[in-house]
Amino acid sequence: MAALTKRLLQAGQRQVQRHGRTASVSAAGLLLMSACSSITEAPSGRSGSVPGTASPIAATGNGSASPAELAGKSLPPPAPSQAASIDAYKREVAQRVYASFPSYVYQEQPQPLLRAVIVLRYVINADGSLNRVELLRGNGDRYAEQRAMQSLRQAAPFAKPPAKLIRGARLELSETWLFNDDGRFQVRSIALPQRAE
Repeated sequence: MAALTKRLLQAGQRQVQRHGRTASVSAAGLLLMSACSSITEAPSGRSGSVPGTASPIAATGNGSASPAELAGKSLPPPAPSQAASIDAYKREVAQRVYASFPSYVYQEQPQPLLRAVIVLRYVINADGSLNRVELLRGNGDRYAEQRAMQSLRQAAPFAKPPAKLIRGARLELSETWLFNDDGRFQVRSIALPQRAE
């Protein structure tokens, strides 16, 4: 509570400075100004954000992501894959997802107890286009499920799979997205090991 109060006081002081006023403002006034400003903070814990981090969930309020929030960056079509195995090709797909969504990827070791583990099944056509994606396993966290599926869609098209990996003009794969409390993720094929308790 003290840390939140301190942050609110600092935000209120910035609000006063931003408007060019020099005035003596009481702590209660600063708290009121901060509460009325654009700063929102979700409660910490499994369904909220980690204290001190920006929470994408707080921005939407209902745990579902807006289209603008989920928009990644478009990447140029990749060169055909030279992967020798399905696992190697999955790593290429994961790297493209990371490149498409760099701000949503957790760069350090994931926390010991994850917010969500999302498993997707997806099918890639022989030309590298994404044929379909479906949820295999989730935990009811619609925000994490949407983000995982959207990150895969946004990263497409992928490198053309090697002919030896394709069955019936398509390649069917499954992959796991690991979400921290703050809404960022890693993809299991290239994820760092989780931190110990």
